[in-house]
Amino acid sequence: MAGVSVRRAASYGIDAPVVFAGFGFGVLSCLLTMAITDSPAPLVGAGLLALFAAVHLHATVRGKFVVWDEVLAGLRLRGDEDVVDLGCGRGAVLLAAAKRLPCGGAVGVDPWRSVDQSGNDIAVTQENAVAEGVADRVQLRTGDLAGLPLLDESFDLVLSSLAIHTVPGADARTLAIREAVRVLRSGGRIVLADIAHTRQYAAALTELGMTDVRRRGLGWRMWWSGPWVPTTLVTARKP
Repeated sequence: MAGVSVRRAASYGIDAPVVFAGFGFGVLSCLLTMAITDSPAPLVGAGLLALFAAVHLHATVRGKFVVWDEVLAGLRLRGDEDVVDLGCGRGAVLLAAAKRLPCGGAVGVDPWRSVDQSGNDIAVTQENAVAEGVADRVQLRTGDLAGLPLLDESFDLVLSSLAIHTVPGADARTLAIREAVRVLRSGGRIVLADIAHTRQYAAALTELGMTDVRRRGLGWRMWWSGPWVPTTLVTARKP
């Protein structure tokens, strides 16, 4: 399944739209200050903020798709797996996985909050599944990542991208990791990408008895404004 195209027929919005809007507001503020003070100094700040916004935008509209295509290809899926995406949003990772499951199925779980992704709504994700031609193999659920509305040991693969860090509190995030392990079948894999708390995830997975627990950076294509906000991948297997 390594030849699946990364071309997208659907619209996936902007990740962390409040952050992106903040960069825009900062640029305008710098330009306004420059106009009022008649000083060129704020132009440097405006340029830097515009650069940070551009890096963020690249990650959200192209970088994450390319990176996740590589990650999914590396999993060498058979095509008949049951997959769940925790915090699926508008479906960027969920639908990319579903394209690799001609005989399997993919479930997306999300609390559907627009603060996490612009236009984040279950109806939008369903429309995206139709546009990508995978609606017949995708199911969507509304739920809390720390209390998944899913049965024990019902999936071969658990995915999550830029979602678990939004769960408030260390204890709740550990519970979200425990839930991910709970719904995973023996021999199944967990693949989590996030911008924070990945050491906590790895430690929790190890404590829960998962094997082959690993962390690695996903590179510049998933920098969120710059190298100070990288994305790290955590992977593990259930014995």
